[in-house]
Amino acid sequence: QVQLVESGGGLVQPGGSLRLSCAASGFIFSSYAMSWYRQAPGKERELVAIIGSTGSSPHYANSVKGRFTISRDNARNTVLLQMNSLKPEDTAVYYCMGVVDYSTYWGQGTQVTVSS
Repeated sequence: QVQLVESGGGLVQPGGSLRLSCAASGFIFSSYAMSWYRQAPGKERELVAIIGSTGSSPHYANSVKGRFTISRDNARNTVLLQMNSLKPEDTAVYYCMGVVDYSTYWGQGTQVTVSS
């Protein structure tokens, strides 16, 4: 079955960096686009970044453009989110998401807290 497992979250000071990782299994990873979403307390889940199946055409939310970079390693079935220049408003639970054969799959999420 499809599984997505995120890791790499934590507490970081404003201006710091974190790298999130999502390990995928149960499907042909290299055939599907992958996304990162986030949900802050009291807010709706929002798209952070999406990357095509071959690593092409990354797209970012305006709020993270220039600070976050999405990438993937199809040999390791992994999608990454490098987050730099973090701000307190980046605090959220970050989720990996994939649409596989018309079904949407989510990871369990990883908490990112940006605070001094």
